[in-house]
Amino acid sequence: MNASAEPFGVRIRGTGSCVPARVLTNEALSKMVDTSDEWIVQRTGIHERRICDLSTEGTFTMACEALKNALDAAGMQGSDLDLIIVGTVTAEMTCPSVAARVGAALGAVPAAAFDLSAACSGFVYGMNLAQALIRSGQFKTIGVVGSEAMSSIVDYSDRTVSILFGDAAGAAVLSRDPDPRIGCLYSTMGADGRGWESLYIPRHAGDVPEHDRNNPIAMGHLRMNGKEVFRFAVTKFREVIEDAMSKTGLTAESVGQVICHQSNIRIIESAREKLGLPSEKVYINIDRFGNSSAGSVGLCLDQLWRAGKIEKERPFVMVAFGGGLTWASGVWRI
Repeated sequence: MNASAEPFGVRIRGTGSCVPARVLTNEALSKMVDTSDEWIVQRTGIHERRICDLSTEGTFTMACEALKNALDAAGMQGSDLDLIIVGTVTAEMTCPSVAARVGAALGAVPAAAFDLSAACSGFVYGMNLAQALIRSGQFKTIGVVGSEAMSSIVDYSDRTVSILFGDAAGAAVLSRDPDPRIGCLYSTMGADGRGWESLYIPRHAGDVPEHDRNNPIAMGHLRMNGKEVFRFAVTKFREVIEDAMSKTGLTAESVGQVICHQSNIRIIESAREKLGLPSEKVYINIDRFGNSSAGSVGLCLDQLWRAGKIEKERPFVMVAFGGGLTWASGVWRI
């Protein structure tokens, strides 16, 4: 397709999500690693998380289901898509991409397809990129998915990460709209690779920095310096939300919802309190689903959308941060 000189609006046509049926409670987790329900809840706000049966489900299957649900909500089929973007760090294979397999499964051929690796920021990165491609006229209808089977890369003998992460996928279908006022009003994406060692997944021994060589966690599993990530997140989360709201003139009264990556209840609550946002405008589901990385913002969006809490009168904000270290925001009007 050729780019157009005329700007377009971008409408969210439908949303969808998918979570595994299996629930891993804190009590069950405490039998696998030295922890307790009280310890986990106090530090993270998590009571339980969803975990894939990796023999039959994973990043690909959840991505398919989430996007299919979004297409159904939009009254569309896979063949209506021009492009599929999947945000993930848990793809079953590097090649082919999860997105290409999803396209084949949903009948979206010959739609373009690629995976995007921005860790927990993946879904917001994908939404920002998709809306820009639609506004430019290059694409008409794009499916954006965040899907993570974090259980496939978590070492359940490591208390640092095993208590936090769950599996989930969220999706949205975006399409061109003649009204340029509809869609993303403002977005940011950023990264600071200097902090990569705080949250990483080494595949080979050579990937591991000198100071982490004695870490007992196996290759291919997530390693996290919790204190460093927490320190970065508390500051960056607030900064990114403040920036998004100030650049668009939004206030605690005029914003609809602030959809935060479900990283840690303490991080989210710290940002909410410092920004003066009422609790009903900052959605929380980490207590039931844990941190599902790129799946979390899309899952929250779908749950809010289906509950009728995304209002036409009030723009909403999506914000995330993750490994890389990355961060992103998007302010949307429907």
